[in-house]
Amino acid sequence: MKFDLVIKNGNVVIENTVEQLDIGILHGKIAEISKEIAGESAEIIDAAHQYVMPGMIDAHVHICEPGRTEWEGFETGTQALAAGGTTSFVDMPLNALPATTTKSSLHLKLRSAENKAYVDYALYGGLVPDNLQDLEDLSNEGVVAFKCFMATCGSEEIGDFKNVDDFTLYQGMKKLSELGHILSIHAENAELTDKLAIEKKKQGKTTARDYLESRPIFTEVDAVKRALLLGKETGCKLHFVHISSEEAVEEILKARKLGQEVTIESCPHYFTLDMETFERIGPVAKCAPPLRTKTEQDKLWEALKEGKIDILASDHSPCPPEMKQSNTNNMFEVWGGISGCQNNVDLMFDEAVKKRGVSVSDFSKMIATKPAEIFNLRNKGSIKVSYDADIILLDPNKSYTIQPEDLYYRHQHSPYVGRQINCRVTKTFVRGQLVFDFEKGIVSHPIGKFISAKNSFVQA
Repeated sequence: MKFDLVIKNGNVVIENTVEQLDIGILHGKIAEISKEIAGESAEIIDAAHQYVMPGMIDAHVHICEPGRTEWEGFETGTQALAAGGTTSFVDMPLNALPATTTKSSLHLKLRSAENKAYVDYALYGGLVPDNLQDLEDLSNEGVVAFKCFMATCGSEEIGDFKNVDDFTLYQGMKKLSELGHILSIHAENAELTDKLAIEKKKQGKTTARDYLESRPIFTEVDAVKRALLLGKETGCKLHFVHISSEEAVEEILKARKLGQEVTIESCPHYFTLDMETFERIGPVAKCAPPLRTKTEQDKLWEALKEGKIDILASDHSPCPPEMKQSNTNNMFEVWGGISGCQNNVDLMFDEAVKKRGVSVSDFSKMIATKPAEIFNLRNKGSIKVSYDADIILLDPNKSYTIQPEDLYYRHQHSPYVGRQINCRVTKTFVRGQLVFDFEKGIVSHPIGKFISAKNSFVQA
């Protein structure tokens, strides 16, 4: 057989093993995996001394187009994803305007992505007050999951995303259970966090530490337990996004042991940044749930190393730099969101695999295999024959320091700027086509396709 591309001599990550193998790619699919592929091929890449892994599936990305493209659009956001080793992502229903909560807004989102995405993408639908009647339409249009906020969110702008009350959450879970969909939840107690923040501001306490103290761990745990109870009553499958505390992880695992279908996501920033980092570098590290103390971070690391966290995702939530500034040094005023999707893979490979001994296979499952399974992204997330050739090459011995000019985001700010990372994604292939090369940058045109939950690929 003559292949379009052969990747030779790499340390290939396959399920529970890493083996030196060749991979033959034909028509965008993995056609052969063997010790040695002989014969002619259109292109041969020598991956000696590098890991050959399934590309990351980032299940938590905020592309703010349409409506807030000046925050982050499909073009810049997906270039950053490709440069960081992500080959598919699931786009959240916010922070675009309008939010993706109706059939018409979903179509608007799809049109805005046309000929702009450099990697493949699936879409979330939103669960918000007053859109219960829209959930079935969104499901029929191919969203892979639904998202809600238990914490206060949104603005007064028409079409912006709104958080749910308990009744909406309950009713939404009943409907999504009927539809067989996952509900992903931002779990923080809205009343407690809002009023704790008001109390802090009344006292003139507006520092980074004050912001963190207004969103304590128990407010995350409380919301998790409430959502789990409603999930148990309704039979709805749940996924908890950006979990920041070991205590919340343990509550979710208790429910899983009792038979609930529930999964856990956390993010690189909860493992690599902490409260002292936030105090030092300021607004660029503000997020919700907030960064925790070093002691709590250590507990979360133990949970990850023990396999208690299912997936890693970026929660890439960008904004213009002026939204990360405050004339009064009031941390409650600045935008809460981390720009980080370009450094998911290299940062966490360095911290988890190289520094803390997490196996490469387990790491690959957290960033690729399990996201594909949870969100039913068929033929993605693993290096297997007949699967999409979504492949990255990672050099474990190539160190570099992140500079703003390295970042493909619309706005080149990130809490990781200035950080040394002791490995590097060197190539990213989407369905067999080279999209990113670390020496040349982005080397393809936008080839990303919409992944519909109802069909195979649909060209956006």
